[in-house]
Amino acid sequence: MAAEHRRTSLRVDVGFAVDESTPVFVISVAAQLAGMHPQTLRQYDRLGLVTPGRTAGRGRRYSARDVALLREVQRLSQDEGVNLAGIKRILELQMENDQLRDELDRLRGEVEELRARLSAGRRVFAAGVAGDIVAMPPGRRPERGGPPASALVVWRPPHHR
Repeated sequence: MAAEHRRTSLRVDVGFAVDESTPVFVISVAAQLAGMHPQTLRQYDRLGLVTPGRTAGRGRRYSARDVALLREVQRLSQDEGVNLAGIKRILELQMENDQLRDELDRLRGEVEELRARLSAGRRVFAAGVAGDIVAMPPGRRPERGGPPASALVVWRPPHHR
């Protein structure tokens, strides 16, 4: 009777952290992590499905993100029956979608910032005690009782159609 092998996830603190996009795995390790043959990784690189980093000597280095992408390519191919051209298009559309979501998040933040600045900066303009124009917060009036004003303030309401 063959012994069952179970893969367990083990996290080890090695004293430093590596970003998921940092290319650290050589092709043989990346292939093993993705459950593929190294030649398959080379083919995917040539087709532009997964583009690993390169060392100064042109050796391929794969990141954890690359390995996850390799697994997704394999899933689409084997489980969903999508051909490599279709997989490439799916990956391109997913990347474009991610970029558009990032841009949308950035623009939403910018709109919220502008709204906050606009609402904080609302002012009413009035004639001050010396006849000058002063900015007042909504609901407040300028103080009365200064010297007689010599300035003339003209206000024309906006034209409504």
